[in-house]
Amino acid sequence: MGENDGSEIIEHHVEEEMEKKCTRSHAASSSFLESVTPSDREGHSGTQSSHRLLAYSDALISIIATVMILPVAHTKMENNEELRESVQLLLTTKIAVYLMTFLIVTVAWAAHIRLFQVIVRIDDCLALLNLACMMLITFLPYTFSLMATFPEHILGILLFCGCVMVMGVIQSVIVLYAFSRPFLLNEQIQISENQTYYKHHILKVIMRVPIMCFFASIFSFIFFQLSYVLLAIVIFLPYISRSLKWCRNKAIGQVEDTPDSMLFYTYLPNEPLSKDRVEAFSDGVYAIVATLLILDICEDNVPDPTVVQKQFGGSLIAALQVYGPEYLAYFGSFATVGLLWFVHHSLFLHVTKTTRFMGLLNTFSLAFVGGLPLAYQLTHEFPHNSRNELEAIQISCVIIFFAGIFQLAIWVVALYNEQETLHPYVRYGGREHIFMLAKLSLYPCVALGTFFLTCVLSKFSASIFHLMEITVPFAFLVLRLLVRVGLALLRLVFCPDRPDHRVIVEEGDDETRVPFNALVT
Repeated sequence: MGENDGSEIIEHHVEEEMEKKCTRSHAASSSFLESVTPSDREGHSGTQSSHRLLAYSDALISIIATVMILPVAHTKMENNEELRESVQLLLTTKIAVYLMTFLIVTVAWAAHIRLFQVIVRIDDCLALLNLACMMLITFLPYTFSLMATFPEHILGILLFCGCVMVMGVIQSVIVLYAFSRPFLLNEQIQISENQTYYKHHILKVIMRVPIMCFFASIFSFIFFQLSYVLLAIVIFLPYISRSLKWCRNKAIGQVEDTPDSMLFYTYLPNEPLSKDRVEAFSDGVYAIVATLLILDICEDNVPDPTVVQKQFGGSLIAALQVYGPEYLAYFGSFATVGLLWFVHHSLFLHVTKTTRFMGLLNTFSLAFVGGLPLAYQLTHEFPHNSRNELEAIQISCVIIFFAGIFQLAIWVVALYNEQETLHPYVRYGGREHIFMLAKLSLYPCVALGTFFLTCVLSKFSASIFHLMEITVPFAFLVLRLLVRVGLALLRLVFCPDRPDHRVIVEEGDDETRVPFNALVT
C-alpha cells in the first residue's frame, strides 16, 4: 500500500513539473507573440522562405566541388611514359589535393545546412551576404589548381585559407544580422529565453574552421606540410571534438548540459542533416559528372573539317570511326554514373533521417564519383594492350569500387540506428533488406572482380572492363529475380528437407517486419 502511495506521489510530482514546463513555454511563446508587431507575424513583406536560396546554394556548391577534378582529369601524359611513374610524380599530388579540397568544400556545405536550419527566412541583405559567400566558394577551384600544380609554394594555401576565413567572417555577419531581426529565425529560437546563448554557440561553431585555416596559413611560412595536415583535420573536426569531449567526461566527470540545449545546431557526428538537401547536393554532383563526360566528347572527338577532307576524302563517318573506343568509353562511363545514382536514389528512398556520419560517408562516395571523368580519360588515352592501358583500367576499377563501397557503408551505418534512420521494410529482416543489400553490393563486387580479372588476363583488360560496364545495367534489370533464385538455392542447399516457408506481408503495413532467417530458410 505504501509503495503504491509513493509511486502515486512521484507521478503526481512529475505531472506538476511537466505542467510547469509547458506553462513556462506557453508563457514565453505568448509574450513573444505579444511583442511582435502585425508586420512581424506576416513575416514582413520584404522577406521570403529560404528554400530557393538553399536550392541555388546547393547547386553552386555541388558544381564547385565536382569541377575540381578537371585539373586532374586533363593532365596530359605521353604514351611512352610509364603510367605508374606519372601517377607517382604528378597524379598522386593532384588526386590527394582534389580529395582534400572536395571534402573541405562539403564541410562548408554542411555548415551552410546548419546555418539555414536556424535562419528560415531571408531578406535582401541576407541574400546578398549569402551571394558573397558563394562568390568565394566559386574561387576555390582556382586556389586548388595552384595548390595542385605548385604544392611546395605557399601562395595557393594562403589564397585558399584566405577565402575560408573571409567566408567565416561573412557567415558570422549573417548570424549577427539574423539575430538582430528574430522574425528571420527558427520558431524555437524566437520563443527561447536564451537567444544570446544560441547566438554565441553558433558563432563559436562557425569560426572553428576559419581559425584552423588561420593557423594553417601561419604554418605555411614555417613548415608548409603541416598546413596540409591542419586542412585535413578540418574534415574530421566534429569527430575529434566529440572524442575530446568523451575524454574530458571520463577524466573529470559528466558536464551538465546548458539549460537551453542546442537540438539542431550542434557539432556532433550524430547531428541530423536535412535529408532533402543531402539528396539535392548529391544529385547535383551526379548530374555534373555526367555532363563533364559529354563535354570531353564534344571537345576532343569532333574532327577538324580539313582533316576529314584530306585524310578521309570528305567522309565524316569514316573520320568518326577512329573515335570508336572513345564513344564506347563514354557510354560505359555514363552508364556507371547513372547506375551509381540509381543505387544512391534507392538507398535514400528508404532513409528517413541522415546523420553527420552518414553525410561524411556520402561525401567520400561523391568524391570518388567525381573522379569518374578521370577514369574515362584514362581508359581510352593509351595504346591498346599496353601496360599503361592496363593500369589505367585498374585505376578506374578502384574508383568505381570505392564509390560503391561507401554507399554500402552508409547503409550499414543506417542499420546500426535503424529505428531512427530507416523505413521498417528495409531494416534487418525486412522484406526489402536482402534486395537492398544486393543493389548496394553489386558495383563493389563487380569492380573488385574486374580488377583481379585484369591482373590475370592482362591482354584482355580493356574488353573485360567494357564488358563489365555493359553487363551491369542488365544485371540491375534482373537483380530481383537473381536475389530470389539465390535465396531459393540457399534454402535448397542448407535446408533441403524443410518445406518452403513464405511469410506474406501486407503492402500497406509498413511496421510489419519479416525475420531475416525466414527469408533464407
